[in-house]
Amino acid sequence: MESEPSSPQSDAPAGTSPGSSSGSSSGSYSGSISGKGHVVLAATPIGNVGDASARLIGLLETADIVAAEDTRRLHRLVQSLGITVAGRVISYHEHNEAAKTGELLDQVRSGKTLVMVTDAGMPSVSDPGFRLVEAAVADGITVTAAPGPSAVLTALALSGLPTDRFCFEGFLPRKAGERAGRLAELDDESRTMVFFEAPHRLEPMLRALHERFGAARRAAVCRELTKTYEEVIRGDLRELLRWAETSEIRGEIAVVVAGAPKREPGKPEDHVADVNALVAQGMRLKEAVAAVAEDTRVSKRELYAAVLAAR
Repeated sequence: MESEPSSPQSDAPAGTSPGSSSGSSSGSYSGSISGKGHVVLAATPIGNVGDASARLIGLLETADIVAAEDTRRLHRLVQSLGITVAGRVISYHEHNEAAKTGELLDQVRSGKTLVMVTDAGMPSVSDPGFRLVEAAVADGITVTAAPGPSAVLTALALSGLPTDRFCFEGFLPRKAGERAGRLAELDDESRTMVFFEAPHRLEPMLRALHERFGAARRAAVCRELTKTYEEVIRGDLRELLRWAETSEIRGEIAVVVAGAPKREPGKPEDHVADVNALVAQGMRLKEAVAAVAEDTRVSKRELYAAVLAAR
């Protein structure tokens, strides 16, 4: 699962494991694109190492450079896969990507294949990688992906909530005031929303969701996806908050929340008093009608006519 940035790691030599490669014969990456250097974003398992794709294995074995968010995690992954990273392994994370992006792209321009991996999931999705892609695209360097596990899509699929339209909101701000402000921006969001959260902040997050969206809003907490102790708790926000208050929560977490229910616009005459209240505060009639019509989603023309009829 994509997680919050880990602490910085220094550059490290290529990781190896005892024995010969176990996955290269069927999954080796075929080499560079059109004989030119390029960048490959490679998705890594979010929990279960068995989800590593044959293409990921081939890329790790054959790439000239592997840029890793945490080199120690990369070494553990390749050891679990029973493979050897032949290329140079470079630490590339939130705290050094500004300084190292140019250096990495210089290597790609010289014809090297650069593979970017993060701790789990797809690079650049709530993880390092965006700065690298942005700079590569601006410079005309080819960027492609080896798709694979995604905590966002896995949580969405398991949530039991609508999947036809959704949005990813990442981690909410840690400070209560900033978190409340972000949630206020989502008041009218009708799509299913997916968030990430740390275990120790899950309870205050659910409380903030409860206060902003109401106790009855449906949601799901997805914990330790694809791992041995995977758990998905579904219910309304009231039920999920009670669960969080009485549970010892561990592991990586995704929270999926149903979108806002569709608001019925109502009848224009129901909002005449709202218009008159704004006019009494000094607003011009047409401006007041426009403001109320936009907020209540009624026809501006019909609301204006209803106000005049009531006078």
